[in-house]
Amino acid sequence: MKILFCTDGSKISFNALHNISAWIKEAEIDTICVIDWSFLPEEVTIDEKNFTYSCANVADTILDYAEEEIKNLGLKTGNRMKSCGSAIDSIIEQSELENYDLILMGSHGKKGIQKWLGSVSQEIINNSKISDYIAKEENKKKKLLLTTDGTKCSLEIISEILPEMKLEDKEIYICMVNEDPNLLFLDGTLDTNWLLEIQKQQQIYAASAIKDIQTLLEKHGINVNETTILTGIPAQKIIDYARTNEIDLIVLGSKNKSKLDRFLTGSVSKRVLENVVSDIWLVRCKN
Repeated sequence: MKILFCTDGSKISFNALHNISAWIKEAEIDTICVIDWSFLPEEVTIDEKNFTYSCANVADTILDYAEEEIKNLGLKTGNRMKSCGSAIDSIIEQSELENYDLILMGSHGKKGIQKWLGSVSQEIINNSKISDYIAKEENKKKKLLLTTDGTKCSLEIISEILPEMKLEDKEIYICMVNEDPNLLFLDGTLDTNWLLEIQKQQQIYAASAIKDIQTLLEKHGINVNETTILTGIPAQKIIDYARTNEIDLIVLGSKNKSKLDRFLTGSVSKRVLENVVSDIWLVRCKN
């Protein structure tokens, strides 16, 4: 696995590095350090030459530390890059230059009005075309939640990452959320028996989807601790389940929706990322 590790020198960014090291078997990690001064107001004047020189020195110190941490975690160090400017632009640009499997970064977990202002991690998720791993806190690195919506994408992403993961000593949970049929229709009164039939078929479909993932794991000699079928709004149910069970890592699939789709319909991954302390591994479907 080839990973682009993004760090600004903060503890939060290194939490992501420490956490993922407990989940993956081996990886080559390129590190990019961006000293982001793009937030400065236009009226603030700086000596750009000296400022850039200072940024470069700070970045080198951070990259030296990152290199040692990667080695200490038993992972392979790759290339190192530094940039002074927009973190989002620099990371996206670098991610498109190499054949990376994953972008690794930390998130400060913005709350309240700050959510509406966006964050570096969320903007990268919105604009990158490869998978992303986001962490906030260093956790126990023990409990894994695999989510599914029953589509080919869900099974595909788990099949893709499973050979790369260390799961022998982990607790594995599988969850699927059925939409509440009562919330799918805006007008009219529906026959109660018909609603019950929809719910019955949803349960059958969900059980089959979960069984497919469970069978896949068993083929790799991995036991599942718990499987759960929930009903309601998917993002909220995943958030509640992760909090209740103190999940350390949530794996979500992404179908690479357009920016307009995300704006109009929202995103499960966005809501989950904003409202849990668990790590999020957002895996892109290739098809």
